[in-house]
Amino acid sequence: MKGLRPGAVARLALIVFGTLVLIPPQLVAMRLGRPYYFTRLFQKLVCRSFGVRIVMHGRPPAPGESGLIVANHISWLDIPVIGTTGPLSFVAKAEVASWPVIGWLSKLQRTVFIDRMRRGATAGVASEMGRRLQDGQAVVLFAEGTTGDGTRILPLRSSLLGAAHEALRGDDEAEVTVYPLCITYIGFHGLRGGRVERSALSWYGDTELAPHLQAMINSGAIDVELAWGEPIRMGRKLSRKEATRLAEIAIRRARQEAVTGRSRG
Repeated sequence: MKGLRPGAVARLALIVFGTLVLIPPQLVAMRLGRPYYFTRLFQKLVCRSFGVRIVMHGRPPAPGESGLIVANHISWLDIPVIGTTGPLSFVAKAEVASWPVIGWLSKLQRTVFIDRMRRGATAGVASEMGRRLQDGQAVVLFAEGTTGDGTRILPLRSSLLGAAHEALRGDDEAEVTVYPLCITYIGFHGLRGGRVERSALSWYGDTELAPHLQAMINSGAIDVELAWGEPIRMGRKLSRKEATRLAEIAIRRARQEAVTGRSRG
């Protein structure tokens, strides 16, 4: 493929081959109600092929542990990066479902799609998220509502955190765990970057996907930090707005620590 380095061509071929191998068992696993094992293998394959090296701070939800993961959003690469941490599903905008290849793969991941332009869509998505949380699943919500430029955290939206309350279904004593997660692309090849490097790794605004994919796979090694904040126990006494505020504080603090390189206590 024009513009790709020889090593990048080999990595791209590995992704294509691995995808074709993993799709049949994934379809069988979905029919058996165990959809996450092969999707996690796929996410690891993508990260390995793109040379992604993950440094993790804090504790993600344990396998089989219910939780609403509230994260910032920088790039399409966020999905395989987070997907390597455990069995989980994502909430995505409705148009992703119609994208060639990516839309179909998203459906295999059991992604929950939301049409933000349709009145009442949020309620339906919240209900589905609540059902999954009640079933002991982990769901990832990119609460900024869009991708950022990699240098700052956008305000988090509280509307879909109502899914956690939906999961309670009238039980005043029940709680849902919210896991704040900060994603930071910190550089290439072990070298810490600045604002320019973080922006180069982000996919936002009018950035075209194909050139961005090419640049990412040509880079050869991408360093990313996943910082999990302290879990927030959200029940009837803690509103979705307060839970969103606490999650945003945790994410902003983790971003500041990642950018400045300060050690964590």
